Amino acid sequence: MADTTEQIEINSIDRSARKVREGLVVSDKMDKTVVVAVERLKRHPLYGRVQRVTKKFKAHDEANECKQGDRVRIMETRPISKDKCWRVLEIVERAR
Repeated sequence: MADTTEQIEINSIDRSARKVREGLVVSDKMDKTVVVAVERLKRHPLYGRVQRVTKKFKAHDEANECKQGDRVRIMETRPISKDKCWRVLEIVERAR
């Protein structure tokens, strides 16, 4: 019994170490895949000005429930295809 409890704890620690990002769905045209734009603030190395940097991630959406404009939370996972190594955890806010 103790072995399974230890194994569950190890798995939960391992999963919590995965990267989690929140962004906006910019495309849902592919089957079971959405493109999520994640925006972050970055300070310019020389001038010190804060810049907005946007990066797009392809994320796996098993149920095809995400629509364009939704705010979603994605989590890093094993490679699912050539470009896709993220999956949708939850829809934080639906598009209007």
